[in-house]
Amino acid sequence: MIFKLPSFIHWKTSVFALALVTLLSSCSQSVQEYKATSPEFTLEKFFNGKVKAWGLVTNFSDDFVRRFTVDIDASWEGNNGILDEYFLYDDGEKQFRRWEIERINESTYQGKADDIIGTATGERSGAYIRWKYKMNLKVDDSEYEVTFDDQMILIDDNHMMNIAKIKKFGVTVAKVTLFFEKT
Repeated sequence: MIFKLPSFIHWKTSVFALALVTLLSSCSQSVQEYKATSPEFTLEKFFNGKVKAWGLVTNFSDDFVRRFTVDIDASWEGNNGILDEYFLYDDGEKQFRRWEIERINESTYQGKADDIIGTATGERSGAYIRWKYKMNLKVDDSEYEVTFDDQMILIDDNHMMNIAKIKKFGVTVAKVTLFFEKT
């Protein structure tokens, strides 16, 4: 005999599981937990000159969706920086993004770009920087408003890794993993 739960129990279990996952994923480490890590990561030191990046996008099931490279030309004048990013995707698509970044104080940055909604905020501590922002993300012929949660960690003076969670309604729908190298 096969035992089958009533459909309302499946529905309640699914809602409870989704609520639990959302609650647990919202509990994140404080940036200050990385204070003792080194080398110290500042955007104006790492992103000054030419930087090359390689990355991939995975969907909510961790399946590979896209691969890409990025050539970055970066410069700073005082507390203000410009990052020109030239993306080349594995399907031949090209994309350009210009970040205008300002260092607000010792641990805080703000940034703007054409496809960013409002202002991106970045907080740094030790070898770690965390960025949060909303973006109009183009997918095929549609555009979606999503939230990015970027976690950047400096490996050494010339290498950095970035993992970005892309969220819609608080749920991670994709992830971007990037490796950066100063050239």
